[in-house]
Amino acid sequence: MRFGYTLLCEQTGPRDLVRYAAAAERAGFDFEVMSDHHSPWLDEQDHSPYAWSVLGAVGEVTERVDLMTFVTCPTMRYHPAVVAQKAATMQILSGGRFTLGLGAGENLNEHVVGQGWPPVNVRHEMLGEAVQIIAELFDGGYTNFAGSHFRVDSAKLWDLPERRTPIGVAVSGPQGVRRFAPVADAMIAVEPKAELCRAWDAERSGIGEEPSRKLAQLPVSWDSDRSAAVRRAREQFRWFGLGWKANAELPGTAAFAAATQFVTEDDVANGIPCGDDVEAVVKAAQPFWEAGFTDLALVQVGGEHQDGFLDAATSRLLPALREAAPG
Repeated sequence: MRFGYTLLCEQTGPRDLVRYAAAAERAGFDFEVMSDHHSPWLDEQDHSPYAWSVLGAVGEVTERVDLMTFVTCPTMRYHPAVVAQKAATMQILSGGRFTLGLGAGENLNEHVVGQGWPPVNVRHEMLGEAVQIIAELFDGGYTNFAGSHFRVDSAKLWDLPERRTPIGVAVSGPQGVRRFAPVADAMIAVEPKAELCRAWDAERSGIGEEPSRKLAQLPVSWDSDRSAAVRRAREQFRWFGLGWKANAELPGTAAFAAATQFVTEDDVANGIPCGDDVEAVVKAAQPFWEAGFTDLALVQVGGEHQDGFLDAATSRLLPALREAAPG
């Protein structure tokens, strides 16, 4: 299993994100993923810079780590033809280290363009069309497309990378797997469900020469003071336990604050490793490799608490995780 570092735009400003990206590479992480939000989940997080500008800078200060959006919604804030152009450019700038992670999005971020928030089945239809458009543009040449949700009129990517940009798609159940496994290079999920990994591999059987990557994410609140770690996790990450169906529908930070007002510190600590117990992090990560995931990105809770986490990752966390994980 490979272990990654999350550049969480909702909790950190752009200059610090770039600094942490360079530090995470030095710490020994295998890859780095970046969220792509217009808004934080909660007011307490207090940040949300434009991910694609930050990614360009991250590509310049790193040399080895793979980079990925985790994830970009290519249907409302961004037209899929524009996403394809951004991804191809990022692949060139990074020297072939970029993967385009895509998902159906959240109301929190997409409502800002004033087009309303479609029901989930429509969002998945839109994502399906978007992936088709992006893949066709990655093929080179001119693309024309007339679908139920998008039109593309004679679009072409004039700067294509030597290595085609891989596409990852976020899924949560069998319908998403059936729709996207045949057309994506990697699976993204938020829960350690073995059935998702098995179904994805079955759908991908016979496609491509290498096994498909399957990526997930694990929040951690690392701190030598466990009480402080728990308080911070509750303050900034209490939304995490709502589940993706709720997270995709709520429209703003006030709604997330209201929905989580009765979440206790104990509730959060039961779902997020808090403190400086390495074994607790390993135990929380174990279900992902047991389920068949190949890549796990860690999220350190608290934008101003990255340096201590990265130090611990170098000396303690990554060695322990790699020793425990298969492969």
